[in-house]
Order: sequence, then structure tokens, then C-alpha cells
Amino acid sequence: MTKVGTYVQCRDFACGDVSTTRHSVPQIDLEPDQVRILMISEAPPPEISDDFYAAGAPFYWQTTVQAFEQAGVTLRSVQDLLDLGVYITTAVKCGKTGYGVKAPTIENCSQLLETEMGLFPNLIAVLLMGEVAIKAMNYIAKRQSGKRLIPSGSTYKIRGNEYSYRGMRVFPSYLQTGKSFLIEKSKQKMIAEDIRAALDLVG
Repeated sequence: MTKVGTYVQCRDFACGDVSTTRHSVPQIDLEPDQVRILMISEAPPPEISDDFYAAGAPFYWQTTVQAFEQAGVTLRSVQDLLDLGVYITTAVKCGKTGYGVKAPTIENCSQLLETEMGLFPNLIAVLLMGEVAIKAMNYIAKRQSGKRLIPSGSTYKIRGNEYSYRGMRVFPSYLQTGKSFLIEKSKQKMIAEDIRAALDLVG
């Protein structure tokens, strides 16, 4: 068993537009070789109690459950998700202080995300949930290959194309957390389609 937070640690907290008091890396025990799908969301919630792995019924977990239900999967616990081979994390590890996240922060934190991805040797698919996750993935790809992986443009225009990174299928999608998810029915549909496509790859 491996605890992700043991290996993914920010050393300097150099980013200026996030709240380091809401720094959050998943502190769960898992088997890295059983993770087949990496789901990357945006940033920790305003309240840590709403984080994916918090006790009870955290809000980010509730909207994620809804997204998977719309993809045809019933989840009762985080363990159910791990049993599917799915691990959820965030592109930015500290809470936002404003509406968005500045590019230097995403680039800086993408180094932690790259380390985190490296813990899972059997990844088949990566779900990029929203613009911040897409940008973080592009920073990782540029460090490795010198060019971005996902082209610029509206997500609904680019999500139908196929993207690969080191043998993994990468899905640019929409954010499955936050109150906006609950009211944007068209995005819910596209998120469900992307989740279903990633699960189908795993079989």
C-alpha cells in the first residue's frame, strides 16, 4: 500500500494566488498498480470538509458521484471508485483565493502532479476535468516533449479528438465539482460521456 501524500509534497509554497492553509494532497492508502484511470480536477474546495476524501458526504464527492451515475456507475464510497481503478486528485494542491488560478501557479503545481502521475505505472486513461487540469497537463507535456498535448480552443470543440501521452488516452473534459456542475446539463452529459469512454478503455 502507498500513501500518495508521502511522495507528493510542496517544499516552498511559492505560489501567491492560492491559500496554503488549504493545501491538500490525498492522504489515502492505495495500491498504485491497480490505478488505471487518473481523474484530475481543479483545486481543493473552499472548505476542506468538502474535499473528495473528507469524511461524511463532502460536496465534491457528491457531484463526482452524480457524474459517475450519469455515466452508468453507482458509487457508495471512495473505495468503490478505487475498486474501479479510478483515482481522483487536483491539478492545484492549494485552495483558490479568487475565481481562477494564474498560469505560473498551475505550471509550478504541475510538477507535483507529474510526480503524482509517476506513482501509477499502469495508467490507461487521464480525465482532465476543466481548464486548470488541461493547462497542467500541457505544462507536463511541454517539459517532456517541448510541445503542448491539448490544443487551445473551446473544450466542446476539442474533446472529440483523440490525445495520447506516453501510451495513455487523455480526455479533455469539464469540471465535475462546484455548484455550476449542478445546473449545466449539457456539460453534465459531456462529462458522463468522457467518464464512460475512459471506463470502457479499462474494460
